[in-house]
Amino acid sequence: MTNWVTPSIERIRPYQPGTPIEEVARRLGSAAPPEIIKLASNENPLGPSPLALAAAQAELARVARYPESEAPLLRQALAQHLDVPVEEVVVGNGSNELLELLVRTFCAPDQHVVFAEPSFVVYRLACLAQGVDFSEVALDAGYRHDLPAMARAVGPRTRLVFIANPNNPTGTHVSRSELSAFLDSVPPNVLVVLDEAYAEYADAKDYPDGLELRRRHPHAIVLRTFSKIYGLAGLRLGYAVMPRELAGYVHRVRAPFNVSSIAQAAGVAALRDREHVERTRALNLSEKAFVQAGLERLGLDVVPSQANFFLVDLKRPAGAVYEALLTHGVIVRALPPLPSMLRITLGTRHENERCLSALETVLG
Repeated sequence: MTNWVTPSIERIRPYQPGTPIEEVARRLGSAAPPEIIKLASNENPLGPSPLALAAAQAELARVARYPESEAPLLRQALAQHLDVPVEEVVVGNGSNELLELLVRTFCAPDQHVVFAEPSFVVYRLACLAQGVDFSEVALDAGYRHDLPAMARAVGPRTRLVFIANPNNPTGTHVSRSELSAFLDSVPPNVLVVLDEAYAEYADAKDYPDGLELRRRHPHAIVLRTFSKIYGLAGLRLGYAVMPRELAGYVHRVRAPFNVSSIAQAAGVAALRDREHVERTRALNLSEKAFVQAGLERLGLDVVPSQANFFLVDLKRPAGAVYEALLTHGVIVRALPPLPSMLRITLGTRHENERCLSALETVLG
C-alpha cells in the first residue's frame, strides 16, 4: 500500500496520547484499583471554570446551527484580554490545528523548518504530513533549547522555526535575553513560532512574554491554548497572534467552522474567570514544590520545570516502571526518545501523594 502515499507520510508514526483512564480500567479488569488517576497529559486537575461549563451547556441548545466561522466573539474577547488588534487573532481546533495550518500556509515542499528534539511531537508530524523538510536540533545538557545551534540550523530554505517555551516534555524554558538575541539573529523572512501552551504556569523572573517580544520582532508568532490552565482540553481550542496579513492567509487555508460553537462560548466565559486561573496557578505552584521534594526523596533526578509537569530521570528503563504504575492505578507518560525518563503531570495533593506512594513501591 506504500505506493499510495508519499515517502514523508510513510515515515509518520501516529501520535500516542496519554493512556486514558478507561483504557487502563479495561486492561486491568477486576484487578483495577478503586480509583485510577491520570497524570499523563498535563491537564488541569481542577477542571474547567464553572462559567465555561455553564456557557458550554447553554450552547448545546443551538448545536443544530453551524458556528460562526470566524469566531468573532471569541476573537474579540481574546483581543481585549491580550491587548492586541482582533485582526491579529486566529483561533483553531486546538493548537495542533494551528501548528499544521502554519506549515501548510507558509511552507512549500522545497522549504525547511527548524525545531528542537525532544520537543512537541506535532512539529514533526505537521512537517511530515506536508512533505516539508525539517531539522531537529538536540537540546543542550540542561534539557533546554540550544538556541545558538538552532540559529545555525536556519538556512536559505528555512521558513519556520518552532520554539516551545516552556518546552514539552522537559518543562524547561529559555530566558528573555536568550530569546530576544535569537530573534535578532534570525532573518526577517523566517517566521519564529513561540509555542506558549504552558506560559500561564511559568513563574521564572526571566521568563519572556512572547506577546511583548513580537512588538519588536514582527516575524514572531505566538501560540497559546485553552487546554492547559483553562482546563478545556476536551473542547479543542487554541489561538495564535500574528501580523494581520499573515492571519489573513491562514484564514484562507483553515477549514470553515473549524472551532465549534460550544468551544467558542466556553472560551469566552473562561477568559472572564480570572479567579479560576489564579486558583489553578496557585495549586500548581504549591504542588510543584511538594512533588519535587517527594521525587528527590526517592533519589530521582528532576529537571527544573516552568510548566505543570516534571521530567524525571529514573536511571533505569522507564517503560517497565510506567507499566508497573498502571497496576497501581497511576497513569504517567513514558517517552521513547528519553528511555530512562517519565513525564509526570502535577495533580491535586491527593493525586500527587498517590503517585509518590506508588512510585516508592514500584522502585522498591
